[in-house]
Amino acid sequence: MITVSIVTYKTNLEELSQCLQSLTSSLISRIYIVDNSNEQYIADFCQQYANVEYIGSKNVGYGAGHNQALRQVIESREKYHLVLNSDVYFEAGVLEKICAYMDANPDVAQLIPNTIYPNGELQYVCRLLPTPLDLIFRRFLPKKLAKKMDDKFLLKEYKRTAMMDIPFLLGSFMFFRLPCFKKVGLFDESIFMYMEDIDITRRMHKFYKTVFWPEVTIVHAHKAESYKNKKMLRIHIKSAIQYFNKWGWFWDSERRRWNRQVMAAVEREMELTSSASKY
Repeated sequence: MITVSIVTYKTNLEELSQCLQSLTSSLISRIYIVDNSNEQYIADFCQQYANVEYIGSKNVGYGAGHNQALRQVIESREKYHLVLNSDVYFEAGVLEKICAYMDANPDVAQLIPNTIYPNGELQYVCRLLPTPLDLIFRRFLPKKLAKKMDDKFLLKEYKRTAMMDIPFLLGSFMFFRLPCFKKVGLFDESIFMYMEDIDITRRMHKFYKTVFWPEVTIVHAHKAESYKNKKMLRIHIKSAIQYFNKWGWFWDSERRRWNRQVMAAVEREMELTSSASKY
């Protein structure tokens, strides 16, 4: 019922092993490890797993890496495909609950569950569609102004207690309804890394629901490399430029409309929460 793809690049085997330990559900038919570093030690490691297929690859980027697996499964009879980071792990039963929800809601194409850091801190995995100010120029703004912008962009006022249909879901755990790719297309391979999750989610959102679902929780040991590594920062900025060239820099009517819808939903949730607390 479920196929899974994980893109690796000189990945630590302890991290990858912990991730694969989460993928023991009987619902999983095949796991594809697409190794963009084409390392023999990762190929050797994968041999110990009966349902893992290793794909050695040059470094084609995150989305293009997952596309190598998606092209193998898109015409299959499987219902769902999970795009997963190697630094994600979760408890048994999570995938069964997600599948049950997706089975009951055929209008949902994509889902991410509640996500936390290893220390238990909430991770903001559902966000507004970004403006250039959110992604590029805020790095150079005064801290107080940048924080105010971040709080809105990351939807920090959203309590995350109920499902919400949101056009930008983080790419660490992307649970897709597989047939939807036939209508929407695969990841945009011109975007090397960092912006491919925004691009694919908003393309899915155009035709289907793309939801944050808080009924189960996963752990993502997110490293935020572009804030620590100048090379990764350059890749992030280049990908952001490609994204805005594609969708629009300061004029993006879809972004404006969908962000207003999300903010209105957040405000309704705040009002309901406030009313409930009075009783």
